[in-house]
Amino acid sequence: MSDSSTRRAAEGAGAAEGAGSATGRQAALQPLAVRTARVIVWGEAVWLVALVLTLAVPALHEGDRHWWPWTCVAALVLGGLGLAYVRRGRGNASGAA
Repeated sequence: MSDSSTRRAAEGAGAAEGAGSATGRQAALQPLAVRTARVIVWGEAVWLVALVLTLAVPALHEGDRHWWPWTCVAALVLGGLGLAYVRRGRGNASGAA
């Protein structure tokens, strides 16, 4: 496809999507406001539950699955580092241009 036909196809798709609006264009989407620290804490809670389950059920940490609890521990450690990074203010991309 040439550039002009690609552009026309994209414009046609945009017009079809915005057919209900007066100008034929959709409003620009805005990013959702998400509390990053809350997402990390929930992720850590899930990994903590996974760690407790792998330690409570012997079949989940014996034999070929001996590394499963260590995966949960690694996730908890990395989540803690990520939480510290976000709470210091660098992980929220507040200064991004």
